[in-house]
Amino acid sequence: MHKQKIAFEFSVFDSLEELSSEDRSLLQTAIAARKNAYAPYSNFQVGAAVLMENGKVVIGNNQENACYPSGLCAERVAIFQAGAIYPGMAVKAIAITATSKDYVVKEAVAPCGNCRQVISEYEQKQESPIPILLMGEVGKIIKCDAVADILPLAFGSSFLKE
Repeated sequence: MHKQKIAFEFSVFDSLEELSSEDRSLLQTAIAARKNAYAPYSNFQVGAAVLMENGKVVIGNNQENACYPSGLCAERVAIFQAGAIYPGMAVKAIAITATSKDYVVKEAVAPCGNCRQVISEYEQKQESPIPILLMGEVGKIIKCDAVADILPLAFGSSFLKE
């Protein structure tokens, strides 16, 4: 037996102004999207914006339901909508941000495991990385170069074939 280590690098920005104009615009779109989240139970509003290869941006926000498992995260709303509107088109980047009606979200918010798996499938399908911008309401912004970085050893379609 031997041990191996998985590590990755990410970038940290102190403000929106430090981002490229493309990344700043994408994150600002995600901020706008979170304002329309339907989150009456958690009061935690998440917005996501997906930049497509053709330059179009598709948004999503979390949609809660009194029957909790029936809700959907902002990331999946956005990525599934992107897949429906632009089938077969590559995703260039995704931005995710969150706020709360109960407190100030000071840390960058990362996607849940389900969302990481879904975005990973798109990354695997297009055979190119999908950079992810992560932000809370205030504070530092994190940029990861690929979903594979935050979901190492991901499950994929290759496991379903001989």
